[in-house]
Amino acid sequence: MEEKAYRSVVKTISWRVLGTIDTMVISYLITGSLAMAASIGSIEVVTKMILYYFHERIWNKLNFGRAKAPDYQI
Repeated sequence: MEEKAYRSVVKTISWRVLGTIDTMVISYLITGSLAMAASIGSIEVVTKMILYYFHERIWNKLNFGRAKAPDYQI
């Protein structure tokens, strides 16, 4: 079964929200600066959403690790 492009977009956004929160928390713990953490998070959210979208679309074209659905005949 092939995934639609909009599914990849929704997965991209939901994953980046979680990932950006993680990046901001780690950045804050390392720098101690909320402004710096927000700055790092705002930059990486854009770049990683773009990278993830294309990564997801490429993987969608590969058959690696997929099992072919059995053909049922009645």
